[in-house]
Amino acid sequence: MIPNSPIRADRIGADIDALAAITEPGRPWTRRAFTPLFLEGRKWLERAMQDAGAVTRVDAAGNLIGTIPGNKPALGTIMLGSHSDTVPDGGRFDGIAGVIAALEVARALRDQGVVLEHTLEVVDFLAEEVSIFGVSCIGSRGMSGTRPAEWLVRESGGLTLEQGIAHVGGVAWAPAQRDDIRAFLELHIEQGPVLQNEKLDIGVVTAIAGITRIEIIVDGRADHAGTTPMGSRKDALTTAAWIALGVEELGKALASGETHFAATVGEFEMTPNAANVVPARVRMLIDARAEQRDDMERFIEELEKGVAAIAEKTGVSVSTPRLVSDNPPTPSDPELLDVLDAACQTAGAKHRRMASGAGHDTAWMARITKAAMIFVPCVNGRSHSPDEFATSDDIALGAAVLLDAVKALDTKLQGTE
Repeated sequence: MIPNSPIRADRIGADIDALAAITEPGRPWTRRAFTPLFLEGRKWLERAMQDAGAVTRVDAAGNLIGTIPGNKPALGTIMLGSHSDTVPDGGRFDGIAGVIAALEVARALRDQGVVLEHTLEVVDFLAEEVSIFGVSCIGSRGMSGTRPAEWLVRESGGLTLEQGIAHVGGVAWAPAQRDDIRAFLELHIEQGPVLQNEKLDIGVVTAIAGITRIEIIVDGRADHAGTTPMGSRKDALTTAAWIALGVEELGKALASGETHFAATVGEFEMTPNAANVVPARVRMLIDARAEQRDDMERFIEELEKGVAAIAEKTGVSVSTPRLVSDNPPTPSDPELLDVLDAACQTAGAKHRRMASGAGHDTAWMARITKAAMIFVPCVNGRSHSPDEFATSDDIALGAAVLLDAVKALDTKLQGTE
């Protein structure tokens, strides 16, 4: 237990263990959205929310919400939460820690006999991870009114997304966008090693990096690998290798500043992919992430120049880099960042501001309300793997920060409404 705090680490640990036990046999920790195990986990969460004094419902977008009415409901809602679905074979704490921390804040308020002026809601967003339908953040996009209509006809195993949302209790065609949420906060494991390496307790997230995906096609010429002279080849693979190294070099240069940047050649397809044939074609997909939009624009500009120079050097045709998707960064609300900094001080948590290189539901909630998030350390920065781990004490300290922030916002927001 944290001194002078109603937050209980033992309660948090027991909850995470209970949810972790709901997993596919032999596949820790697998509980994907829209599966029977996901619904079983949702039933457990619903009971836990009710035990904390919340009234539960599933909204039209398929999000599970526990509501604790405030003394003055007309003031609006302060919302906390994350997601309970996992990636395959990993994710015991990813998302789950944030849902359980939000639940613990609700229990701590109950234990203290505190009723907020604002309504408090704990949310488990539907399908934050990439789902069986190939899309992610389905619930938060639905709540923020940003879910594309064409997604509903996406199909997997004979089931459409519209039917999947109905299966979890939602109504996909009904409006789900909210206008009553005054602030949203999310706790999440860092999914990186910075906090552990710097021996810090909390990361106050300044922004969620924008994600841009860029496709490059390299068209060489297929030839016999044994008879074609080395100087006469148009090898698509060697040209693609130069490009991949250039992406790494450019990414490192942009990451050397004070803001977050990362670039990865994450998909790579080669044809004909035969040992005795000079590669004829390569398709590359670059995943680039930037805290500042200026960095992304510089990356795209330098990438185009570099690709053209490599094509000229090798004599192999390379397409102009094509933007497949391009999402801008989402800055956190400045007022909430100040509140979270102050809450860290109150809780005695060593903290720093930092950007998130991964996407989160917070990015979509920021479209409709003040939004911010905090990170807690995860061991060795491991995530999306069976080895993912965060201590109950670290999560509890994060929950204590959330608790103090919620109390501060309950007062502070009244002066702005």
